[in-house]
Amino acid sequence: MAIDTDQPRLLLVDSYDSFTHNLAALFSQAIRNCSITIIKNDELGMQALRPYLAYFDAVIVGPGPGSPDNDEDVGIVKHLWRMHDEDLLPVFGVCLGLQSLAIEHGATLKRLNTVKHGMISQIRHTSTDLFQGLEGIRATRYHSICVELQAKGLMEELGWVEDEENGRVVMAVRHATRPFWAVQYHPESVCTDNGGLRVIQNFWLLAKSWSTDHCRRTEPWSSRVARFGSLWPSISSTTAPRSSSPELKVITTSFQQPDLSVVDICEAFGASKETSKFAVLESASQPGRFSIIAALSHASLHVRYRVGDVFITLQRDGQSTEENLGSLDIYAWIGRFMKTKVALDGHADLPFWGGLIGYLSYELGVQSLDIPLRRETTTQPNKQPDVNLVFVERSVVRDSQSGRVYVQSIAPDDHVWVNNTETMLKTLVGSSQTETSLSQGKPNIIFPNKIQYISRIQTAQDHLAAGDSYEICLTAQTRVSIPSTPVISNVSSSWERYKRLLKSNPAPHSAYLRLHPSTLLSSSPERFLSYTRPPGTLCQLRPIKGTVRKAPHISRAMAEKLLVGSPKEVAENLMIVDLIRHDLHGVVGRDVKTKQFCSVEEYETVWQLVSVIEGRLPYDSALGAEDQLGWQVLQRSLPPGSMTGAPKKRSVEILQTLEDQERSIYSGVFGYWCVSGAGDWSVVIRSAFKYDNRFDEETSCSESSTTEEWVIGAGGAITALSDPESEWEEMEMKLNSVLRAFGVLPT
Repeated sequence: MAIDTDQPRLLLVDSYDSFTHNLAALFSQAIRNCSITIIKNDELGMQALRPYLAYFDAVIVGPGPGSPDNDEDVGIVKHLWRMHDEDLLPVFGVCLGLQSLAIEHGATLKRLNTVKHGMISQIRHTSTDLFQGLEGIRATRYHSICVELQAKGLMEELGWVEDEENGRVVMAVRHATRPFWAVQYHPESVCTDNGGLRVIQNFWLLAKSWSTDHCRRTEPWSSRVARFGSLWPSISSTTAPRSSSPELKVITTSFQQPDLSVVDICEAFGASKETSKFAVLESASQPGRFSIIAALSHASLHVRYRVGDVFITLQRDGQSTEENLGSLDIYAWIGRFMKTKVALDGHADLPFWGGLIGYLSYELGVQSLDIPLRRETTTQPNKQPDVNLVFVERSVVRDSQSGRVYVQSIAPDDHVWVNNTETMLKTLVGSSQTETSLSQGKPNIIFPNKIQYISRIQTAQDHLAAGDSYEICLTAQTRVSIPSTPVISNVSSSWERYKRLLKSNPAPHSAYLRLHPSTLLSSSPERFLSYTRPPGTLCQLRPIKGTVRKAPHISRAMAEKLLVGSPKEVAENLMIVDLIRHDLHGVVGRDVKTKQFCSVEEYETVWQLVSVIEGRLPYDSALGAEDQLGWQVLQRSLPPGSMTGAPKKRSVEILQTLEDQERSIYSGVFGYWCVSGAGDWSVVIRSAFKYDNRFDEETSCSESSTTEEWVIGAGGAITALSDPESEWEEMEMKLNSVLRAFGVLPT
């Protein structure tokens, strides 16, 4: 994206916050045709920055974690407020920006008595300056510290709140003699009303007026600064051209058979055979609709990767090879691979025609945040691949809404298989509904330590009070050991456990992935990201924060009172909504909308507080920019914000000190990337997984292993309002929903 020499140019200083792109989008809306360049607050020093300031019309100092009196948290920001007169230009600060501006000019820093994270307050103001023409303002606050201005000092108060718990708190200021303005609240939050856009528009009027009065002229854009910072948004055309080979053709047939179950179909394709690979993505309850069963064979391509490796492992036809990644990262390699797997003529109503199915680990996302893993130091090392995908050429899709079953293949001239499979499936009704008895003995379970978990909740809340984070999603692992079932043809203990899991906890985003050496059983209620096939790709994210288990006395009205009526539950959801908006704005630009905010949805066993965020590229985007858009959004959004907290990077760094081992598959995502360009990925929660290399083609491991080791992760979002005992109980509730698959009933 090139910069027009006539358009307003803004420099946004990012303090590693998870709302930065929301702020960029708000300025883009407020200032017509502006360009925005983003730099990190520690990217360069003030002397290095000075020559570039002349090329910008204004500077935005974004929010961020930490404290303004900590140089590592604010970096270059503190020096901006003392720039030389010859460099002077208008600056607008938000949250940490206001705090830094104020303390650099005599204000005192204080901790709030009651932290305000994701809380909405009525802002009072002078009705002048930034607030010219505005009346009442309701705005979102994310702060645990505040400033107390010096009497008759250089900082002038423009806005404030009157908290019952904290008293009067400064909400907006301006410098008496320099063109510096700032607000403590977050104008970019989805729950801030006209205190957002209107205030930014007023700032821009003030900035232009100051520049005119002081005869400041912005230098014309030149090649000297062409590579300075990062232009927002950062959508890019894919680097690899489409394959010159003909596109794949989808062969599809269908038939009506409502009583043909997903279990029937799965067992017809080998789900009961532990030694084989298998994959099903199942909509086991409302509001799910389509279930996808992969018809894998020995020839199916299996792709695996571990963070830190310089190669990717490919398995097919019993052979394993390692392909060097070279200059590519794992996302680029997969993107290039899918460039060669474009298909046409699939059934328009089906979400999946063929393509990649599998999971991406939590650590893959951590690595993309430039946070080092603790892979070599943990007492319980994680052996699971971080990327574990299989390329599916043949599949069956069942539509639970219509009762129709679709058989499809993208393999060349595969009509015979499609027709034979349809004939075979029509004979299966009611053939596989019985549950195989598992006589493996009583499992040995190592539960999290309650005292330790509650202590870590309290430590997390100490970080929140210090301003290091707004929300920290703390988790713990439970380990289940159980005697292995002997390898007998047509008996799979993991498949039987999956059926048990769905019987006790059916979910719209369930999955059984047996991609050796990993096996994942999931009954996840949470879709992470879905994206439609191009053109006009629409990306949708559906974060869940807030859960009430169903009971006879819990009506919808009661659930809404407990969830929507709870400031704590709404704040948890709001923080993740703002974080996800940031992730999406960073790729697609301005066109991001919150289609649903904190609505109660009914699931099989729970009521959930769900929000929906959607985004797409503008229609005038550069040619090719939309290609693989969903994959770019997925890459930029991992790990899921609902499993980290906000700001994401700082929260994950804190979690690295609070959790004993890698999360591995738990807290990652599973799903598919279709050859049509569409995709659908869900969060790995309410799940169990094991590592078992007895059947891995890479090993010659003996089949005499006597124990299966399963891992179940569970946890919750810790906020300043969290009650440690209640958080422990919530973690237990989530854990118990999975333990039933092992014959363990809640106590």
